[in-house]
Amino acid sequence: MNGMNRYEWIQLLEMLTKTEPESTSFRADLAARAREIARAHFGNRIFVRGLIEFTNYCRNDCYYCGLRASNHCAARYRLTPEAVLACCREGHALGLRTFVLQGGEDSGWGTDAGGIALSDKALCQLVERIKAEFPDCAVTLSVGERPRETYRAWREAGADRYLLRHETADPAHYARLHPRSMRWEHRKQCLWDLKDLGYQVGAGFMVGTPGQTAETLAKDFLFLKELEPEMVGIGPFVPHHDTPFRRYPTGPVDLTTACLSLTRIMLPKVLLPATTALSTIDADGRERGILAGANVVMPNLSPPDAREKYELYDNKLSTSAESVEGMNNLASRMQRIGYRLDFGRGDHPSFRHDRKEL
Repeated sequence: MNGMNRYEWIQLLEMLTKTEPESTSFRADLAARAREIARAHFGNRIFVRGLIEFTNYCRNDCYYCGLRASNHCAARYRLTPEAVLACCREGHALGLRTFVLQGGEDSGWGTDAGGIALSDKALCQLVERIKAEFPDCAVTLSVGERPRETYRAWREAGADRYLLRHETADPAHYARLHPRSMRWEHRKQCLWDLKDLGYQVGAGFMVGTPGQTAETLAKDFLFLKELEPEMVGIGPFVPHHDTPFRRYPTGPVDLTTACLSLTRIMLPKVLLPATTALSTIDADGRERGILAGANVVMPNLSPPDAREKYELYDNKLSTSAESVEGMNNLASRMQRIGYRLDFGRGDHPSFRHDRKEL
């Protein structure tokens, strides 16, 4: 699979979209192979990350996202640094050793005593405070496209990982999903900058976005192989009622789990989440993701009133097994399919050997 060319990827992905018995059987074979590879590297461990959605303001206007700048119906919020630290304290007491700080591209987050927005500098200071109070924990950031020097400052402050889904590796498809102010070339350069700065990097894409084809998906896999990220986030497209894509259908679960399996086979040591979007559209979506080769879950640590407002797509789950309050439920569900939760940092196996000093 690692040596497949674009044409071979297209043929494979076209077959995986079909409903014939042979396609169903092949998807099952892929999942079994992916599970075997994941167990060879990680055993039956499923790494747990504490997700903190600290701002839902965003300067971008992506056509698929409920947080898009022109959605004036969104109930906007920003958590204070103290509120984020309180979330970390709660998570640390529960045993979590990775915190994921996720937000839109918010240029106004964080203020000093005079009420002046600090944005990137404020986040730098917050990362320093988290690492000082919880030196045994990893900090993951997911706040979009920023200048290389901003990424450098956050890395020097102690950030360990960065999630930036590339969304699609096809420039024309990227243009269909985003406004003209956003360019595929810039998104790609951000990912290479993050790699060069020594982050554990996460890329990824949605399955079933408008305009996606077997050919665009093939480009996604070829790009992932070239980038070799430490993390890959793959979930189904789920429409939001206040976006231009509100009438498009939800992405297919079967193809999503097949893409997880393909990613695990191609990148055997990758950290691969079973996403909330998968659980949102399928009651057993999390389990299906794990059984397809995923090995990460990210229950929500955000304050309950904020979770409802971080509405990337319709009906986004943030309670029960998708929340820290439902950890026992999550552990039981994983145990039923033969896995156990691991609350450690859960670094990529090669990270400590490959880490670059700035």
